[in-house]
Amino acid sequence: MTTVAAIDPSATAEVVEDALPVARARHPWRWLIGAVALVLVAQFAHGLITNPGWDWPTFAKYFTARSVLEALRLTVELTCWGTLFGFLLGGWLAVARLSKIPVLQVISWTYVWAFRSIPLIVQLLFWFNIAYLYPRLSIGIPFGPEFFSFEVNGVIGGFTAAVIGLALHQAAYSAEIIRAGIISVDPGQLEAAKSLGLPWRRQFFTIVAPQAMRGILPNAANEVISLFKGTSIVSVLAIAELFYQVQVIYGRNGRVVPLLMVATVWYIVLTSVLTVVQYYIERHFAKGTVRDVPPTPWQRVRGKIAEITGERR
Repeated sequence: MTTVAAIDPSATAEVVEDALPVARARHPWRWLIGAVALVLVAQFAHGLITNPGWDWPTFAKYFTARSVLEALRLTVELTCWGTLFGFLLGGWLAVARLSKIPVLQVISWTYVWAFRSIPLIVQLLFWFNIAYLYPRLSIGIPFGPEFFSFEVNGVIGGFTAAVIGLALHQAAYSAEIIRAGIISVDPGQLEAAKSLGLPWRRQFFTIVAPQAMRGILPNAANEVISLFKGTSIVSVLAIAELFYQVQVIYGRNGRVVPLLMVATVWYIVLTSVLTVVQYYIERHFAKGTVRDVPPTPWQRVRGKIAEITGERR
């Protein structure tokens, strides 16, 4: 009598897997491209360190100079005021553009069209010389009595003209960014809110705005960074912001390259700070779209360190 032994399928699969040769995937082109990229980076770093034309001692001398830091503070102030007033006005322009009132739609569209068509430097020079057209301004009823008036030169100086020009220019672009974010929200969300009988303020601030922010934030952050770097154009108004102050210094000592590097590094540092702030704000508004918010880079580093130390133990 012949007996047939039972065969374990898992054991057979293990034998078959052990018998199959495992060939490693080779990617020579990846290694070659990576090596070429590292060589280029090393050559660039070598040039930065060894080329005397960069004049790093002069860079170190003026990087934290008092005049440069004061100019940097003025640059940050221009950016903050331009962003604040620009996005406040841009928000109202976006709402007017989306309203059902034809007059507001036309005014908003005309504003965006006009201020996107005129170069920023022209707007700044116009506001800087506004007293030539209107030496005195008054508030009152058109073609009627005026309530009070004031001298333009006493109110609009160089800094104020720069803030007005930057804010009005920024408002035209931020209006379109905000409008795009609002119309990106699914109309069904508003229909559901209306069916629940929610007032329009709650509809906007609790349903539309949080969802629109996810579309607004990346473009808005780009505009803020562009405005921060674009403040250098106010140097035409002889305002001592960062780029103007750097120009003044290298105009005296003739060290153009290291002074330009001072401005460049400060722009890079503050732009990096704005990028980090953008990341955390976007992460905050992403909570409603994903079940678990991805860990921050710092949390990933801490987790990796904990994993390594845990394995060692």
